[in-house]
Amino acid sequence: MTDTILTQIQNVIDSRKGGDPDASYVAQLLHKGEDKILKKVIEEAGETLMASKDGGGEHLVYEVADLWFHTMVLLAHHDLRAEDVVNELARRQGLSGLVEKASRKES
Repeated sequence: MTDTILTQIQNVIDSRKGGDPDASYVAQLLHKGEDKILKKVIEEAGETLMASKDGGGEHLVYEVADLWFHTMVLLAHHDLRAEDVVNELARRQGLSGLVEKASRKES
């Protein structure tokens, strides 16, 4: 199910590329460019942190959903998709976090 909903959302985001910024929030973000998208990701990350500090729960889930969504818009800006991130997570599955981190330093 997770892959399915992420794929569906990513498809909608991708379909809004080049769309009318007056008719779509995603088209508006993409039209305004990377700096605007990055500001939204930073804003949502801050709200996520505050929701965690406030005790988590449903509010944290809501804020993480906003963060993921805006991160997916950022991926689309770079012609990437949520599936690319899921594939990277799958690649890392079963690897020690310390080993994976060390492998990035070497490359």
